[in-house]
Amino acid sequence: MSSSVMRRGGRVKLASVGLVVVGSLALSACNGDDGSDASVGGATPKPSTPSSAPSSSAPSTQPSAPAGDGGAAGGQAKGGQTFKFGQAAQFPYKYGTKTKGEIALTVDAIEKGDPADLAPLKLGDKVSGKVPYYIRYTVKNVGTTNLEYASVSHIKGHLGDGTDAQDLMIIGNFAKCDSDSLPKGFTNGKTQKSCAIALAPSATTKVASAEYWGDPFTMGEGLYWK
Repeated sequence: MSSSVMRRGGRVKLASVGLVVVGSLALSACNGDDGSDASVGGATPKPSTPSSAPSSSAPSTQPSAPAGDGGAAGGQAKGGQTFKFGQAAQFPYKYGTKTKGEIALTVDAIEKGDPADLAPLKLGDKVSGKVPYYIRYTVKNVGTTNLEYASVSHIKGHLGDGTDAQDLMIIGNFAKCDSDSLPKGFTNGKTQKSCAIALAPSATTKVASAEYWGDPFTMGEGLYWK
């Protein structure tokens, strides 16, 4: 099977691998000066296949959300709000032209991986020296519509200085950070674990926060967890 990595400038053909990788190795500005902790937050994995978008620098200082504001128990999350790891943000969700509902999204943790994790993808110099971080998040249906087969993606990482981490999106099975669409019968009260990959440019920087920038938000004015 052929694989490819998408850069802003075009598609680069790679050697045959067991996975199809549709990376969006977006620009990550300056390196953060944080140390590389083993993990941020604390959680466990799973699904959602994103559509790639151009990179944009997130603001280095994001407003904090008051405790409980935008949480699943009440209140709507607003663009630019920052939540703690493990705190749910509730908002109206839209996928495509027909699927609409309400979800509570929680970034449970950002876990540091090992550069060796990327070896099976055979991306060579495209990921040389980079360190994968796994953004673990949970999606809960808190609305009245069935969201089966929808995809809650558009989650990216930011480095310690607030600049964008590189995105790596994979189609296929990747045990370290599995990602799928929402399952059949995803009705009110159902939850699913998912995962997104962000790349730190070196071992001396880390992915410290995450942003959801999907509808109804935009990149740079999304919801933040740190």
